[in-house]
Amino acid sequence: MDRLLKINGKDNVAVALEPLKEGDTESGLTLMDDINFGHKAALCDINPGGKVIKYGFPIGVCTRDIKKGELVHSHNLASDVKEQIKYEYSGKPLKAGGDAEKAPTFYGYRRDGGKVGIRNEIWIIPLVGCVNNTAEFIARAANERFKDKCGGFHAFLHPYGCSQLGEDHENTRKVLAGLCRHPNAAGVLRVGLGCENNTLDSFLPLLGDCDRSRIKTLVTQNCGDERSEGIRILGELADCAARQERAEISASELIIGLKCGGSDALSGITANPLCGRLTDIFTGFGGSALMTETPEMFGAETILMERSADIDTFEKQAAMINGFKNYFVSHGMAVYENPSPGNKEGGITTIEEKSLGCTQKGGTAAVVDVLGYAEHCKKPGLSLLDGPGNDIVSCTNLAAAGAHMILFTTGRGTPLGAPVPVLKISSNSALAEKKKNRTDYNAGSILDGKSFCDGAAELLALVLQTASGKLTRSEQNGNRDMAIFKSGVTL
Repeated sequence: MDRLLKINGKDNVAVALEPLKEGDTESGLTLMDDINFGHKAALCDINPGGKVIKYGFPIGVCTRDIKKGELVHSHNLASDVKEQIKYEYSGKPLKAGGDAEKAPTFYGYRRDGGKVGIRNEIWIIPLVGCVNNTAEFIARAANERFKDKCGGFHAFLHPYGCSQLGEDHENTRKVLAGLCRHPNAAGVLRVGLGCENNTLDSFLPLLGDCDRSRIKTLVTQNCGDERSEGIRILGELADCAARQERAEISASELIIGLKCGGSDALSGITANPLCGRLTDIFTGFGGSALMTETPEMFGAETILMERSADIDTFEKQAAMINGFKNYFVSHGMAVYENPSPGNKEGGITTIEEKSLGCTQKGGTAAVVDVLGYAEHCKKPGLSLLDGPGNDIVSCTNLAAAGAHMILFTTGRGTPLGAPVPVLKISSNSALAEKKKNRTDYNAGSILDGKSFCDGAAELLALVLQTASGKLTRSEQNGNRDMAIFKSGVTL
């Protein structure tokens, strides 16, 4: 196998698949610098201001002369992302839709009201951070007493629900309501304090038309002993969960979330394109996929816009991208303030390069909808979910929007979990070998000769097994993380 990979015929850089030394010759190219694994070598001379091309698209402009065989990275390549762009609709809507009759099946839980769940857990949702300790205590006590009746008791702790204003307050309420509605929970206990801004009366309408019989409430200021009362209620919910049974259900009813974190240069070559193949398969039989991380679409957004199902979806995409850029600008930050130090160490130089790799998780499917932060998935097909790229915030966002599970690709590894099952997909075999306790699937096998077709079939089988009850590594390790997006004033 060549040690330098040219991804697209239009590219003027290639990626090192192993560490290379100055003076090495590979595919007729003599290197002028050491090139670390995942980093880029110039395939030709590039003049200052010239475009550096990877994945067939520009990933930035060179800031000085780059010679053939030279390392291309932060010292000679800069982002060219602009703060605001007026996007033009192509007038060519992309056909969307899938054939549910071709969908495989899995074994899940059919809740009252028709929603589908893939876990039979009891969730404890604090309505305000003041009751976190109570929520954690009763979850622990219930796991000791009633765990054999359900898939476990999980408290999702956060510091909000009071002393917030405007959009921050509503974001908190939307996330908490999304978790309360989630069908992976056979029962939910909302725990309030009694004097918080997020009052029960104002919170109830956010639950919409979900089955409220599975949602109970504990207001700690109204109880003499809130811990004993909470444990009693959780026992009742556990009895209800024990009566639930798995049944055969069409995979067209599943919603998968797409996320990448701790990315390296191979994420956009193996793991993310593999997830893209799965997204195409999934949406092809009527399933739903959610892709978030709005700032990690910067520089690749027009590719997604060209796949809009209609002009309304195109306009929503444009508003989402420019709106998030305004968020950066309003805080005095550059819109290209990404990738992370770890991304750069792994070979990713600019936000365009990161975005072109990141958005491959969406495959080639039509974009059927654009959702606000924590807004519930409404349509089968690929939807974009507005929100930041931060791993914990993004995973919580996907769960609140209805994702039954999250496909999380990574090149550097992370133990992160979420309220819903998280499948960790390694971009390289070295990580998969080193972190067997965190890795659910090794997409690095693509570089070892496995076809994307075979990889996608294996990944689909793993998704269906997970939906039918197979625990992910994150679940086995007890990783259940949660974070809510905050941007404004705290009182």
